[in-house]
This record gives sequence, C-alpha cells and structure tokens, in this order.
Amino acid sequence: MRESVRLSELTTLRVGGPALVAECGSTEALVATVRALDAAGVRVLLLAGGSNLLIDDAGFDGVVVRVGNAGVELGADSVLAEAGANWDEVVATTVAAGFGGLECLSGIPGSAGATPVQNVGAYGVEVAALLRRVRLLDRETGAARWAEPAELGFGYRTSVLKHRDDAVVLAVEFALDPTGASAPLRYGELAKVLGAGEGETRPAADVRTEVLRLRSGKGMVLDTADHDTWSAGSFFTNPVVSADRLPQVLAAIATHLGDAVKVPTYPAPEGTKLSAGWLIERAGFAKGFPDEQAAARLSTKHTLALTNRGTASAADIVALARTVRAGVLDRFGVTLEPEPVTVGLTL
Repeated sequence: MRESVRLSELTTLRVGGPALVAECGSTEALVATVRALDAAGVRVLLLAGGSNLLIDDAGFDGVVVRVGNAGVELGADSVLAEAGANWDEVVATTVAAGFGGLECLSGIPGSAGATPVQNVGAYGVEVAALLRRVRLLDRETGAARWAEPAELGFGYRTSVLKHRDDAVVLAVEFALDPTGASAPLRYGELAKVLGAGEGETRPAADVRTEVLRLRSGKGMVLDTADHDTWSAGSFFTNPVVSADRLPQVLAAIATHLGDAVKVPTYPAPEGTKLSAGWLIERAGFAKGFPDEQAAARLSTKHTLALTNRGTASAADIVALARTVRAGVLDRFGVTLEPEPVTVGLTL
C-alpha cells in the first residue's frame, strides 16, 4: 500500500490527483485485494498502464488497485497474457518468436488486460478478431471464470466491459499465426509502404517495424522526452453517423468547405463512420492548437491527440476537449465522444 500517490505518475496523460494505491504484483494478490475491498465497501479504481484514463485533479476517494500481474506464455498458436502485462511487450514477444497476428497493434500503450475492454484497434485490426477468451473476476460472486468473445458485445472501441466495474480482467488469450504471416493488411497507408495489396499479408516483423515507424511519426509511441506523446492516444473516437442523419451532416460540411470537398467515409454497422481528426482540422483546429504557451495543446503531429505539455492539469485537458468538441458540433453538427475513461469528471 502506498499513500498519497499522485495519479499523474501512473497515467500517460500525466494528470490526476492523490490516492491510496494498492500494488498487486500477481493475479492472486489482485483477486484477494479486490475481494477484500469489495467486502469492506471501499471504492475501487483499477489501473494498469494508465493509457486510457483522464483522472480529476482532486484524485480518487478510495483505493486505486494497481494491476501488476505481468506473465506472458506462448502456446503452439496462441499467447496468454496476464492483465498487467505491457501490451507492446506482449506483441513484441509474439513477433520475436515467429508468430503473426498482433503486429498491427504494435506501439499501443497500456496493458494487455485493457485491450478487450475497449476493443483496441489500429491499422485495420481489432482485438475482437483475434481474442480467444478473457479470464474475468466477477465482483458480485467473487468467482473467476473464462469468458468467450461472444459474451463481450464488441463494437467500435467498446465492449460490455467498458464503463462498468462489476468484472475485473485477469488474463487474455489471443490466437496467433504460427507461420509468421501478418494479419491481412486492410489499412491503405500501411499496405502502401509495405508494397502490399489490400488483404495481402507480409512477414509480421516487417509489419511491426512499419507500424512503429508510422505511429512514432504521429506521436503515438510513448517517449518521455516528447510531449506529443504525453496523451491518451486518440482522444475522440471516429463518429458513426446514422443513415438518416448523414445527408444533414454532409450538407453542413459542404456549406463550410464547398461542394467539391471529398469527405473520408467508412462503412460501419450502425451507419457511416467519419474521421474525427479530419473533422477537427476542418473545424479550424490546427496541430498545436491553441498556441505554444498553452499547458494543454493538440499534438503538433496529430490533431486527434490532446497532450500535456508538462504542466497541464486535468482541468486544462477538459477545457481543451470541450473547446474542440464544441467547435466540431457548431460547424458540422457532429458530437465527438471521448475515448478515454474519465474518473471524477465529465466533459
């Protein structure tokens, strides 16, 4: 147990006030700690890599349970990772061992246990397509069990595990390709640099190298010396617009940008997906907004990342998020939804 820990030390946005922290270095410790705190009626905040959290400056009135179980075990065609394992290290381990499948998810900060919670995805690959099972602790019964992907209600950057706390992820298992071939390449920018057609594969190691290069160029690989990486990654999800609202949104875009503008759209189960970054830029928010003196700014490399320039508070991040969201709504009639989980505050 550690008292008065600044949660800014444990999150990639580097904001958040003080809290009592229980460090759990094994699955047994994690389960026992959560059970004991629940039995005592103590508020619990689960925290592992801290890459998808925006925590209030007042901190957390309860106990922050640090998920530190980090075992990784390779099988013949799978990898089993405990919840606290560093995600990129899990990916690197599989690629180095000659397996394919996870390489497009290279460089994503955070823990393995967080990946199914929000159905992490990048460069055309989502966790939902690779997950075999998740081990969950049911906080109501105190029992642990394996859950199948069909139970998790996966959607775009979401699952039934997001925004609820009655289950704790203890471990995850993913399917791998023992031939070392990558997942089919479906993201145009990545396929192009690899000289591949859509749906083709390449050696997983080559794909991982290019993914890390592309992410680094956008400030999306953690680097203590680079404030563009002091973020929660993409702060807003790409909005999905229903079929009945799409003409209205496209008309608003044409009004402000002209009829000839080419709007990037992508099919989605609930309608049409638009690019949040594209909308933010066309609403007048440039990279580095608002200025060099601001404590919280849009990344100088990627407008979808809200960054801490070294002295930002949670309130600074929230103010910037509200400004950007209001600007996009005012200009195009689209409400952007935050991707990070907020604790003790709302946008």
